[in-house]
Amino acid sequence: MSSNQSLTENPAKCSKTSRRELLETLAATGAVAAIGLGATAPALAAAPEAGPDNTLTPEQALKEVMDGNARFVAGAPTAHLKDLAIIKARAAEGQWPVVGVLSCADSRVPVEMVFDEPIGRLFVTRVAGNITTPEIIASLEYGVAVLGIKAVVVMGHSSCGAVKAAIENPEVPGQISALFPALLPAVYMSASSDPMVVTRQNAVIQAATLINSSPVVEAKVKAGELKVVPAVYDVATGRVEMLPIPPAMRVGK
Repeated sequence: MSSNQSLTENPAKCSKTSRRELLETLAATGAVAAIGLGATAPALAAAPEAGPDNTLTPEQALKEVMDGNARFVAGAPTAHLKDLAIIKARAAEGQWPVVGVLSCADSRVPVEMVFDEPIGRLFVTRVAGNITTPEIIASLEYGVAVLGIKAVVVMGHSSCGAVKAAIENPEVPGQISALFPALLPAVYMSASSDPMVVTRQNAVIQAATLINSSPVVEAKVKAGELKVVPAVYDVATGRVEMLPIPPAMRVGK
């Protein structure tokens, strides 16, 4: 039996020191995102001490991505010109993203292109319907607690198939219907059958859910060190619109 098997099968024999060492190893490799951070964040390494623009404020980080979207819409992106140089210079040394993004998995929403950001600037999570599953929350907690991201954009998009399916509630194969429960609150709260209205409501709900479901995220938001912003992307124009979270849904309410 291997040492890994021993730790798994006999957790009582694992000392506090060895647990800490294991978490530090997982944090260094990025694997800790897969097991969640809610209970282990205090044991993880702090945000990177060095890295490109690690001192940006949440407001500056959001301005960066929105400026990038303006370039994308104008047909004048520049980020792709930097990618190869970044790979050669520092990609293997680590990552220092400034903004996290929770996006739908739709192939028409290429997140780095939409925000005209080069390799390493965005910490992207994607799932159909841009819903806050436990795995998504854990991944974004890793971005916040370990990588030091300054903002999270929760972004839906026009013509979203997942939203349309949640509205129509058809019979679907496999596990596709597992997406519906997280999307139905937006259908009910918006009281609309218009997919775009529901998409906007869903982005707001998922952003609020991220804050209210994660002590890691909530603490950073309350401290003014992180902003979580809902948004929608128009697949026809390429434009991103940021949305407010209503006071009743904000952290602490």
